[in-house]
Amino acid sequence: MQDPTPSVIRAWGRLIRAERTVVGRIEAELKSAGFPSLHWYDVLLELKRGPEGRLTPREIEDAGLFEQYNLSRLLDRMEAEGLVRRIPYPGDKRRQLVEITEEGRALQERMWGVYGAALNRFISAKLNDKEAGQLSALLLKLIQE
Repeated sequence: MQDPTPSVIRAWGRLIRAERTVVGRIEAELKSAGFPSLHWYDVLLELKRGPEGRLTPREIEDAGLFEQYNLSRLLDRMEAEGLVRRIPYPGDKRRQLVEITEEGRALQERMWGVYGAALNRFISAKLNDKEAGQLSALLLKLIQE
């Protein structure tokens, strides 16, 4: 097997640093506005997009790339805050659905005001729409199997 080229190694390092930098900045914006972490937003958004505002924990895992043990604790905290509720899965008492509440929908919308502005500040201000499209296409190539 051949070693990765210097360009590939550089691209890898920059990809990791870019992700950490941008996510860190967005997290800081959310925190300074008094909101929970980006993971909460991601779960609420996926649930909002789900049929009837519901998904199985597995579907949330798959959509958000959460580890099951992390997601379970996160859902416990979100349920305690009244943002989601667990309900029985129709026809299968061993499974459950997670459903977004009205409070969860409202929080997701309020968080978007800060999150969307942060995306503009940290991405749109640095990449024009064509460049953002190119970056998106390149990143898609990396995540496709």
